[in-house]
Amino acid sequence: MKKKISAVLLASLILATGCSSKAPDTTASPTTATGGDKTETKAETKEVTVWAWDKNFNIAAMKLAQEAYAKDHPDVKINIVEYAQDDIIQKLNTGLNSGTTTGLPNVVLIEDYRAQSFLKAYPDSFQDLSSSIKASDFADYKIGPTSLNGKQYGVPFDSGVAGLYVRTDYLEQAGYKVDDMKNIDWQKFIEIGKAVKAKTGKDMLTQDPNDLGLIRMMIQSAGSWYLKSDGATPDLKDNAALKDAFQTYKELMNANIVKITSDWNAFVAGFNSGDVATVPTGNWITPSVKAKADQAGKWAVVPFPKLKNTSSSVNASNLGGSSWYVLNNPGKEAAADFLAKTLGSDVNLYQKLVTDIGVIGTLKAAASGDAYSKADDYFGGQKVISDFANWTTQIPKVNYGMHTYAIEDILKVEMQNYLKGTELDKVLNDAQSQAEAQVK
Repeated sequence: MKKKISAVLLASLILATGCSSKAPDTTASPTTATGGDKTETKAETKEVTVWAWDKNFNIAAMKLAQEAYAKDHPDVKINIVEYAQDDIIQKLNTGLNSGTTTGLPNVVLIEDYRAQSFLKAYPDSFQDLSSSIKASDFADYKIGPTSLNGKQYGVPFDSGVAGLYVRTDYLEQAGYKVDDMKNIDWQKFIEIGKAVKAKTGKDMLTQDPNDLGLIRMMIQSAGSWYLKSDGATPDLKDNAALKDAFQTYKELMNANIVKITSDWNAFVAGFNSGDVATVPTGNWITPSVKAKADQAGKWAVVPFPKLKNTSSSVNASNLGGSSWYVLNNPGKEAAADFLAKTLGSDVNLYQKLVTDIGVIGTLKAAASGDAYSKADDYFGGQKVISDFANWTTQIPKVNYGMHTYAIEDILKVEMQNYLKGTELDKVLNDAQSQAEAQVK
């Protein structure tokens, strides 16, 4: 049953999609890459259509799940279709708000930051998977965004566990070792960063002023978010962790150890070219780091720094991550069975995911597999997958709620006001007022 979506929420969802003119790149034939009315036929013929983005990561992972499932279910056809993430969001909003399943898939990948928006806006449109998977089998922090009112709607997928990638050669030139970077706070990071800059001339990290991912990681390390625990009420002006994160961000900027970038390509180029000594981000950046073969043996990964002045902050956080959902349309039983017997429980599949693609899943049992304990020569023999899996268990659980990107658009502007001299209390008060006006 279609639920009427509020005008404000719909606007927020649509704005969050941005504009994308990228044409869909499908891996299925046009005759199989459809849903809706034809899905009823698929249910009879046991076809499951999946939508996801990123050919080399999510699509590749789903193909491995497809192969694993086919061994015992040759009668079920899994159609995997690739769209840009923005296109998926737009199509879901359009289809679900119209009240028809025409053109929609059986399984869809949704970013964790956006999941609650869909679950709350369209409460009858997603299949309850509580009887298909055990939520307790997955990392605790993934349950918040993938569940609602005690029901488990998503199959938690990849971990966005963050780490601090460090150039060991630059550290040594400045008189430091990798151990000096472990379990530190951001003030120690700045102190070491100044020494690295003085000895090597290299900046410590890159930052794009239009991307507040670093702020997100900082506040989640303290178990805090932009919204209160109800996932809807803005929590900005009295948010101690956010205030600490803003102050820390300004300290970083004023320390002359930040290389300013403007987009993803410049971000990657920053560390591939050797211009920065560290990369504080999600584990999914590993393939991009390892893309420079001539830097093998010069990198290590240590726990993400914590906020010094927030007692609840720990050396673990998250950036990004997505999960799989079943649409409540014909074919949902086959779709739920497919997910439950693959990404919902198959430990061997997760070994292939990490070995073949580099996907670190959030199924707890997967961490005990052999693939997770292998040493990585690129990182000097460090067992980086095992370390990331361990840090995943330490990520504070927060409720991302419904308005992450809408509020972040406000904070981007207010951060610049703060950096230019506006008092922090006024900045966060102004942000609170704007957020309350826009997201309620």
